[in-house]
Amino acid sequence: MIFGQDRAELRKMYAEAWKKRCDKTPLTPLETQIVDVIEWHPEYHSEVSSDDLDKDFTPDGGKTNPFLHMGLHLSIREQVATNRPAGIYGVFTALTASTGDAHAVEHQMIDCLAETLWEAQSHNTAPDEQKYLQRLHHLTR
Repeated sequence: MIFGQDRAELRKMYAEAWKKRCDKTPLTPLETQIVDVIEWHPEYHSEVSSDDLDKDFTPDGGKTNPFLHMGLHLSIREQVATNRPAGIYGVFTALTASTGDAHAVEHQMIDCLAETLWEAQSHNTAPDEQKYLQRLHHLTR
């Protein structure tokens, strides 16, 4: 597992990676991955640089949780890199080839992942990998 379960620890990891990038300090491979995602999201730079990393982002507050969003990007990248679930690499490459926009493709895939995770959490079950893959394949149609 790349990350622990502690929210403060996770957010601190993002903030430290971003600070190192801004200070032009060498990054670890994991920090490089984190920074790549942060760079794609300038709207989150202030949150990652904030002194208040413990801020809550609730649906009723109307703001997306930037740390959750960036974490989902990292999850998609890990899944694509390992082709797990089997076939996700092909979906990603097909979508990227047709759109030319890897960031937009990751966002489409994040929607599928988030829906799958929400269903699993709602039903107190493991994520349904086959349903997730069906959602992903639907993107290529």
